[in-house]
Amino acid sequence: MSDAVLDLSGVCRAFEDAGDRLEVLRGCDLAIGAGEMVALVGPSGSGKSTLLHIIGLLERADSGRVRIGGTDATEAGDAERTRLRREHLGFVYQFHHLLPEFTAEENVALPPMIAGRDRAEARARARELLALVGLAARASHRPAQLSGGEQQRVAIARALANQPLLLLADEPTGNLDPATADHVFQVFLDVVQGTGRAALIATHNPALARRMDRVVTLEAGRIVPV
Repeated sequence: MSDAVLDLSGVCRAFEDAGDRLEVLRGCDLAIGAGEMVALVGPSGSGKSTLLHIIGLLERADSGRVRIGGTDATEAGDAERTRLRREHLGFVYQFHHLLPEFTAEENVALPPMIAGRDRAEARARARELLALVGLAARASHRPAQLSGGEQQRVAIARALANQPLLLLADEPTGNLDPATADHVFQVFLDVVQGTGRAALIATHNPALARRMDRVVTLEAGRIVPV
């Protein structure tokens, strides 16, 4: 895929465990284009989180290549990998990881402020994103004053704050009840499709996976289409 936002080629990763070598990823290939939502499925322990960490430039592969937005990050130094994460990647996890002492608006404004944007500009961007996920009226509330679904929607807004090319989500609705999970996922779907972002979402929920553009499975350390 020539215009791929994400392009993985031959990614391998192994770990040492009590003297044994555990091969988790055995040559993963994957390309995702702009505006495409891809579900990543597989049993627990299959390496989904490891793969997301490598794509998110939080962990290095043992071999293979990782390209983000056309930039080869494989041999990049720590400073360049940090820049690529900040400018091109957004993360949503199963647990929202919001800062409890800050309001929803402040939590969403932090990434652009860290990236060097003016405080007023960052807060205006945060209000715009909170409105996008249906939380304009909750901007001044702290996480403890929000429901689980609202907290996760704040986390989605925060992931979008620096206008990333690619969103990475690891079981983003796994900590929510089914009705709330469905609502939060619909918000996620609407936001990604409405903004043209690419997204790779690890999930155990087959119903959610079927609502995405494509489903791939991590099986025996390799990515295979469903």
